[in-house]
Amino acid sequence: MPKARWYIAGSCVMALAAAGVTAAAVSGSGSSSRTRALTSDEANRLAITRFRNYEAGGRAVTITVPGTAGDLVLTGSIDYRAKLGYGVVHGTGRDTSSDGLIEWTASSVLVDPMPSTPAAAPATPPTTGWFSRPLQQTGSSLDSALAITLNLGSDRPDNAQLLPQNGAMWVGHDQVAGRQTDIMTGPAARDTAETTGTAATTAGTVRYWIGADGTMYRVQAALASESQPAVIDFDTQKYSAVPPTPAAAQG
Repeated sequence: MPKARWYIAGSCVMALAAAGVTAAAVSGSGSSSRTRALTSDEANRLAITRFRNYEAGGRAVTITVPGTAGDLVLTGSIDYRAKLGYGVVHGTGRDTSSDGLIEWTASSVLVDPMPSTPAAAPATPPTTGWFSRPLQQTGSSLDSALAITLNLGSDRPDNAQLLPQNGAMWVGHDQVAGRQTDIMTGPAARDTAETTGTAATTAGTVRYWIGADGTMYRVQAALASESQPAVIDFDTQKYSAVPPTPAAAQG
């Protein structure tokens, strides 16, 4: 079976990923007056939003990755405690050569190209047909979105006092699936900066749609080579437990 195009290589230059690379902030939707400093309540909600994902254990997601040949839409689930994602990829406005199942960690990607890709990923993934590769740190807008999504969970809250000092801002109000949210900008790769000593300023590279209790409902991140951002929407379907990585991966 031929390997899908997104297994072999990405077509776009990655501008934002776990490596701490930054990108320009993108404009949010919904009502907005002007960007302003966070209130203490907003800073507290932004500080706990990644912890909320970890606390929940897992979240259902839809990840939309733009591309010149058409979008890739990944529908699946993220286990924020195991740092593992699983789902199904469909092309939108493009051919089906990129369609298939996908499972990934912070360092590796498994893909199973399928001629007839199901609408939802099966609870028990196939044991054959998988191909394994490293998660690309550069050169793939898909891998950039995968890395960003995994990094949206943390086993502890961020420092609410440091977020405004690092440039986090309030952008506006919006509704996501009927839920009222505040749109805030914030550092894009806090984990990486802490572990690698990256000094680059990442404030404003990602926008978060956050509910009244700190729950994250949408994240939007700009990609350098695309005119449209990658968008990660949460709770777009019922959460399904992420199965273990298939053992029968083929090189």
